[in-house]
Amino acid sequence: MKRLGSAAVRQQGDGSGDAPRSGSLRWWRRGLRLEIAGMATAALLTAIPSFAAGPAWRVIGGNAKRGPALIVAYGCAACHTVPGVRGADANVGPPLTRIGDRTYIAGMLRNSPANLVRWIRQPQAVIPGNAMPDMGVTEVDARDIAAYLYTLR
Repeated sequence: MKRLGSAAVRQQGDGSGDAPRSGSLRWWRRGLRLEIAGMATAALLTAIPSFAAGPAWRVIGGNAKRGPALIVAYGCAACHTVPGVRGADANVGPPLTRIGDRTYIAGMLRNSPANLVRWIRQPQAVIPGNAMPDMGVTEVDARDIAAYLYTLR
C-alpha cells in the first residue's frame, strides 16, 4: 500500500511497465479492440479510390486526349481557365479547374457525363439566357471535351 494524500492506494503490477496483473484480461481485450479498429480503418481507406487515381467519371465514347485541342478549337479557352490547355487562362466564364470533383455544373445541373455533354453542346437550351453561348459543338467532340474535363481533379 502506498499513501497518496489521505487516500490509501493499492499498487498493482510488478513495476516492469506491464499492465496490472489483476486487470490483464481487460487490458488485452482493450488492445484487441484497438487493433481490430485499426485494421478496419486501414481496410476502408484502401477500399476508397484516391482522387488522383483517374477521372471522376467515364464518358462513354469520349477520348480525353483530344479534349485540349477541341477546347482551343471551339473557343472555350477564350472564356475559361482550363488546366493543361495552352492559353486557356481567361476570366469571362468560371475556371474549369477540378470540375471532375464538382457536384454541380453551372450551379444547377448535377455533375454527370450526360449532363456535362448536354451543357457543352447546348448551354442555352439548358439555362436560357446564361452567358455561355452555343458553339455548335458536335456530340462526339462534346464527349471528348467532357472526358478531358473529368480528368481535372
